[in-house]
Amino acid sequence: MGSKLSAQAASGQPSAALAQNLQNVYQYWRNAMVGKNYNAWKQSTAEHRKLAIQNRILSEKGRFPTDIFKTPTPPPSINGLKLLRANSQGVTAKLIYFGKVDFGIGGQPTDNILVLNFVYQNRGWKYDNAEFVNLSVLKDVRKQIQSGNLSYLDDAAFKPNGKIPQNPIVVRAAKYITKVYAFCPGREVKVSINSLSKHRFQDTQQAEVVIGGGRDGVNSIWYSIKDLPGYKGDDPLTLRVYVFSQINGVKPVKVFQYQVEKGKKPKATGSERFTIDAATAAKVLGRR
Repeated sequence: MGSKLSAQAASGQPSAALAQNLQNVYQYWRNAMVGKNYNAWKQSTAEHRKLAIQNRILSEKGRFPTDIFKTPTPPPSINGLKLLRANSQGVTAKLIYFGKVDFGIGGQPTDNILVLNFVYQNRGWKYDNAEFVNLSVLKDVRKQIQSGNLSYLDDAAFKPNGKIPQNPIVVRAAKYITKVYAFCPGREVKVSINSLSKHRFQDTQQAEVVIGGGRDGVNSIWYSIKDLPGYKGDDPLTLRVYVFSQINGVKPVKVFQYQVEKGKKPKATGSERFTIDAATAAKVLGRR
């Protein structure tokens, strides 16, 4: 799309024109990531997302901007995926794809949903983030989409809301590298730690860095859990928080856990506390 991103109208575009504009932005952003081009990345990324990535890197005690490009796999290509919808609402937009989303981790990708999010800033569309919807436990939904029935995408979660997220509070380098882990087949789990680090897990087994890291003493955690549309199972669920050691050979310390056995119903919401005490601090920091 050239060396610069062109300005686009924020609304009122035909879906085909909107889709092409957004696809160009994503391809430009993806090329910046693959090519480790900081200037292109900075130009094509939403402001709040740039700050969020800076916060994540500092919360891992990394280096910014060098570590922007330290990702386990490159962003997925949209080549070969089927574009189902391109929608905009004011200054936000979404592209929704279906197909074999390949994250480059091996194996044979199956048909799933990839949602790309964009915001309109500084006279052009900017890439925000991606959401991956794994349909392995939603096989009926997968069959519906394969047959051309897109009613599953009528849910509000697949529609842009017209609101650009607020810029996050910029944090300093964390004292403790801390991660929140969720195993939540068929569910959406939202987590807030110390009212600062916000997380959303959907039908996944994944860990994310706690922004700002854990704090000495008492920390707070709030979570909400709900079934995803179409989910009818009773799988187990796990939510944990770990403090990671900075000493080779020392395992992470689990400081919080909420588990639900198979067949049991999880709480809709919970508000609890966990502690990083002197013993945990000594272990992960290598002190005696």
